[in-house]
Amino acid sequence: MKSIDQVDISGKRVLIRVDFNVPIDASGNVADDTRIKAHFPTIGYCLDRNAKVILMSHMGRPKGARVDKLSLRPVAERLAKLMEKQILFVDDCIGEKAEAAVSAMKGGDIVLLENLRFHIGDEKNESEFARALAGLCDVYIDDAFAVSHRKAASNAAITEFVKVCAAGFLLKNEIDYFQKAMGNPERPLVAIIGGAKVSDKIGVLENLIEKVDRLIVGGGMAFTFLNALGYEVGNSLCEKEMLDKAKSIMEKAKSKGVKLCLPVDCVVAEKASADAEAKVCSVEEIPKNSMGLDIGPATTALFSESLKDAKTVVWNGPMGMFEIDKFSKGTYEVASSVAASGALSIIGGGDTDSAVHRAGVSSKISYISTGGGAFLELLEGKTMPAVEALEKCGDKS
Repeated sequence: MKSIDQVDISGKRVLIRVDFNVPIDASGNVADDTRIKAHFPTIGYCLDRNAKVILMSHMGRPKGARVDKLSLRPVAERLAKLMEKQILFVDDCIGEKAEAAVSAMKGGDIVLLENLRFHIGDEKNESEFARALAGLCDVYIDDAFAVSHRKAASNAAITEFVKVCAAGFLLKNEIDYFQKAMGNPERPLVAIIGGAKVSDKIGVLENLIEKVDRLIVGGGMAFTFLNALGYEVGNSLCEKEMLDKAKSIMEKAKSKGVKLCLPVDCVVAEKASADAEAKVCSVEEIPKNSMGLDIGPATTALFSESLKDAKTVVWNGPMGMFEIDKFSKGTYEVASSVAASGALSIIGGGDTDSAVHRAGVSSKISYISTGGGAFLELLEGKTMPAVEALEKCGDKS
């Protein structure tokens, strides 16, 4: 896979697949511009080389229909303010309007095309739609890691119709950091997996057991493991149909010498709400009418101890319902322990990202991934269709 700094873009029409799928507030303004800013290194590199920069992205799931509230127009307005530069917004991504706007561009201009998914051809990876997009450019750059696990016309089929394709800096960084963490990591390698359900991450857990030295399991999913060990877990989230899978993972960990860390105590309440009465109890003593909603202080200490000598840490999923203050301490303290470890730390998933920022330690994390689903699929050992497409395109040249 070539990267943008390995191809000639000077003065050329450069079509960049970005991920501007950002939240829009009730007033129609961008509520969080983190994803927009993540692409600035790639966009800036193109501008420095007097390229004609054409940006394309999806927004939401309009399923081939034009949905006004999913227009990228507010993104163009925010981008213009952030870059202090005029951005031409085109209310279609293919066809006469797009072609006319691109043909009128000068070096250093930026055009943002309308939502790709207003055409069903993008999600369906249709060749004709990809060909129309490809006709707008000399060079295609994929910088949208968050959708790299989905095969679409704008990140897969398009590479068949453009001679020069490469990864932008964001996509390259995501892959490079992941390779450092999982390809040939400094050890001990510790994975922290949290969140609600084992069923959502069973493939991730099975793959990690083959690679890590320690596996820390927290969040709602931990109660399925505890129940599989014979503990009663009250009203805690527990997937009975996953008990055999949980047992299998624990057995495999034991056979491979992987230390599997589960909670030894938890914060429980009768309901998951801010006004609930919360208390700490051991995992052997969870009341029948209560549910575990955070890891307890003894577990926090156990998990923190497991991180002290770590050289590489990969983390996806919170340790509890951290959105509610009284159930947030475990997640925040684990975040602090990851930051204090000095390890190469890679964090993925929106909830984990949010937790790390709320804990005030984001600056001490080596890399925070921009892709939840894509990050999980990498953890699961799956290949990324968009990355494969870039590799094939690179072979052509």
